[in-house]
Amino acid sequence: MSDLAWQSRAVLLLVCPAAAVYAVVEATGPASTRTVATGAGISILFAAIVWSLRAATPAAACLGALLAFCYALTPSYGHSALWPLLGTLVLTLGASRVHRRARQTATVEARRGRSASQVAANLGVGALAGTLVNGEGMLLAAIVMTAALAELCADTLASELGTLAAAPPRLLLTGRVVAAGTDGAVSLPGTLLGVAGAIGVSLGCRWSFLLPWRGVAVAAGAGIFGLFFDSVLGQIPERRGWLNNDGVNFLSTLAAALVALACGRLLF
Repeated sequence: MSDLAWQSRAVLLLVCPAAAVYAVVEATGPASTRTVATGAGISILFAAIVWSLRAATPAAACLGALLAFCYALTPSYGHSALWPLLGTLVLTLGASRVHRRARQTATVEARRGRSASQVAANLGVGALAGTLVNGEGMLLAAIVMTAALAELCADTLASELGTLAAAPPRLLLTGRVVAAGTDGAVSLPGTLLGVAGAIGVSLGCRWSFLLPWRGVAVAAGAGIFGLFFDSVLGQIPERRGWLNNDGVNFLSTLAAALVALACGRLLF
């Protein structure tokens, strides 16, 4: 077992209890019976489909159902947060499959699917953005959730599809040419795809959450910031053995959410 496996467990311990408490509070409180029933049904169905496709382990699928339920219960001026979540996951899972087929890889993740800690690291921050509703308001909570999803989509598209670029990538901070797949490496095609993914998710959330254009810009910008922050973490602490991939993904998504929250407070 990796010496940094404790970081994956720490992410799970941070996300799982908080998500469970949030789901119980919302389901037994302000959320309507119809919202709870619909959200639970769709979340369970989605988890079953993901598991049947071997895109996630059984534990990861169960955690994914819980986090999707949190998204479904988040109050919003517009439509359910399940729609942008679904769109983001379709894009990210599709990018991962394209990457594996192009590289003809058969990794443990490809055979068994994503682990519970990976799901927590990628979706945990966005799922808990609804806790900001009471303190910050629905708009800021929606912007933070959008930023977290934008960062997830941007990072996945950049890392999975960017490695397929013909030109070798470079380290973000030094510009040195390195092998594809090196932690902290970026390529122009991957970066452009990541930026496009962040903008696309944010535009989708404009419809789902009825975000104003300033909110879309804040969320997309925060998601793009998280994309580059992920590369910095990959180049320094991850390559030096201080962080594992779950820690990098969790901190990058958290950074995007915090930037969105800070900017949102200034603008709204």
